Amino acid sequence: MSAAVLTATVTVAAPALATPPGPGVSGTIISQTTVGGTDYILREITIPAGQATGWHFHRGELYGRVKQGTLSHFDATCASDGVNRAGSFIKEPAGETNVHIGRNLGKVPVILDVLYVLPTGSPLSVDAPNPGCDFQ
Repeated sequence: MSAAVLTATVTVAAPALATPPGPGVSGTIISQTTVGGTDYILREITIPAGQATGWHFHRGELYGRVKQGTLSHFDATCASDGVNRAGSFIKEPAGETNVHIGRNLGKVPVILDVLYVLPTGSPLSVDAPNPGCDFQ
């Protein structure tokens, strides 16, 4: 979705720019298997203090557990849709209508264990532009 700027007489469309993850955000695949037309990928993700995943969506559902830290999760309306502390579980629905960002607003790295349940061959995530929020 691109943002549009409207002036009194001229409409100019702004380009849709993806928002990459912050410095130091990393992920390691722990295991991966395919059953039928579905990839099951278990991954550990680390988000350093003060960093974020970048705006994105997934083509399949995700199920995660916060191992360390606190993950602040925001949807495309810029509203918080969850503050997930160590030991809590998260679920992210599939589809481009579910653009979101995970942010580490704390002082320690957030470490997540995430199970991706994706159509075979899908990317882990698809970058999306900032939907108009005043944060990345």
